[in-house]
Amino acid sequence: MSVTADTPNPERGEAAVMVAGRQRVLRPTFAALVAAEEELGPLFALVERAGEGRLSLHEIATLFWHCCADRADISREDMGNAVLAMGLAAAAVPLRSLLKQILQGGG
Repeated sequence: MSVTADTPNPERGEAAVMVAGRQRVLRPTFAALVAAEEELGPLFALVERAGEGRLSLHEIATLFWHCCADRADISREDMGNAVLAMGLAAAAVPLRSLLKQILQGGG
C-alpha cells in the first residue's frame, strides 16, 4: 500500500477526518499526544472515559486537533465543527484508531 502525507497509515494508528473541505490525517505522534495530555489530562484516564461513554465533544475535538498532521490553515473551531458535522458515531471511527494507538502502540 502506498502511503502519502495526506493518506493515513492505519498501521501507525493514523486516521483521517474531513475538515474545511479537505481530508486531514490524524497522526498520534509522541509530541501530539503529549500536547493533548497537557490539555486534557492523563491519556489513560481519557481512554477510560471513552470506554465508559463519558468522552465529551470538546475532548474528541481537542485530541483530533493535537493529532492533526496539517492544521496550518484550520482553527480549533474548524476541527470542532467538523466533529459535530460528522456526528459522534462517525467520529468514533478515527477516535478508536487513536485510542488503540495510545493503548497498544505499534507502527
